[in-house]
Parts: sequence; C-alpha cells; structure tokens
Amino acid sequence: MRIPGVGKGEERHMGEYVDTRVAADEFGISASTLNKLRLTGGGPTYIKVGRRVIYKRSEIVRWLDHRVAVSTSDYR
Repeated sequence: MRIPGVGKGEERHMGEYVDTRVAADEFGISASTLNKLRLTGGGPTYIKVGRRVIYKRSEIVRWLDHRVAVSTSDYR
C-alpha cells in the first residue's frame, strides 16, 4: 500500500497497515461497521493520513481479543 507522505525507507513497514476495505475483508467486519465505530468510538484504533483511514493489523487483533465473550450476558 502506498501512503502519501510516507518515505521510501518507511514503505517496507506499510504491509502491517490496511485501509478500511481490506480490514473489513480480512477480519470479517463490514466496512460500514468500522465506519460507524470510528464515529461512535469503541472500535479499533486507526490513523488518519489526509482523508485516508488506515488500521494497524495488530491493533485490530488486539481490539477483537478484548471482545471475547462466553455468553450473551458478557457482551459489552
């Protein structure tokens, strides 16, 4: 992924970052849900680069890990 404002030396690390569409596809979360969570809070942390929103894969995994429940009464 090419991110404006990121130098060539930093591009090698961009594989750990994904945009909303890729995050939705990879993690089975709709892009609409991610968009809403950005507005209301409670979603994975993200980075704004100009108008573009990107997520670090490890932050999505961390967010998902904190949502583990064993029954519907555990849901937060």
